[in-house]
Amino acid sequence: MKHRMLWTLIAALSMCMILSGCSQSAESSAKGKKSAESSARIVATTVAAAEIMDALEVDLAGVPTSQKSLPARYKGLPEVGNPMSPDMEIIQSLQPTDVLSVTTLQYDLETPFQQAGVPATYLNLESLDNMEKAITKLGEKYDRQKQAKRIVSDFEQKKKDIQERTKGKSKPSVLILLGVPGSYLVATENSYIGDLVRIAGGENIVKGEKMEYLASNTEYLQKANPDIILRAAHGMPDEVVRMFDQEFKTNDIWKHFNAVQQGRVYDLEESLFGTTGNLKAAEALEELTRMLYPS
Repeated sequence: MKHRMLWTLIAALSMCMILSGCSQSAESSAKGKKSAESSARIVATTVAAAEIMDALEVDLAGVPTSQKSLPARYKGLPEVGNPMSPDMEIIQSLQPTDVLSVTTLQYDLETPFQQAGVPATYLNLESLDNMEKAITKLGEKYDRQKQAKRIVSDFEQKKKDIQERTKGKSKPSVLILLGVPGSYLVATENSYIGDLVRIAGGENIVKGEKMEYLASNTEYLQKANPDIILRAAHGMPDEVVRMFDQEFKTNDIWKHFNAVQQGRVYDLEESLFGTTGNLKAAEALEELTRMLYPS
């Protein structure tokens, strides 16, 4: 009997030690995760990246220089220059564990980042689907899965709502012009705005192209005769809108477009319709749907 009680006591003590060890191990793991998260020094080099990190509730060490308003969370942080040519010396001085840029700038920035010896992550924001994947990955990387899931769910719900509202309706044909100071390009289905038009139920008149943007050929475009023309201004929006207005007044070919004759030419607000994705995608989709399917 005594032996049995002794073995029972030993077994109980052993179990306590095992449970204690597991608890300490779990606690240690949680501390390690928290420590890794708190030691992360992330620099966002684009406004879209900074806004995504803010929505994920992640702190930054540096932000892009921009005329656009940045999230209040990042007020007073060091600025690292514009997205296309960030200041490598400032970035190095911040000792980042990760520098966030976008895939559309990877070709130009990959070598400078490597030469500066800073780790870079290029977010694919070239379509809404790719942006959702990028947000999900960031959520996993920085232990913000809950926040990432909420953001992605909101986008998915907006897509479902639009599909319901446009179901069975005839798809309007759409020409998308991307203007920069002094010239303009035609946006294909592979551009971010082209992707939004597709989701909103529009049909891009430019099909089967691999590039995001093409040089404009007004005669070809006139033959396609789109129902709607969307004009997106990039860089200096006010100047670009004036350029578009002048082009449509002085180039006689535009008056032969159905979209012009029917008054279905729309200027897209730059804050909603950037060249890459941003968190205003749901708002942009709502705006597009009203343009494509006016009640």
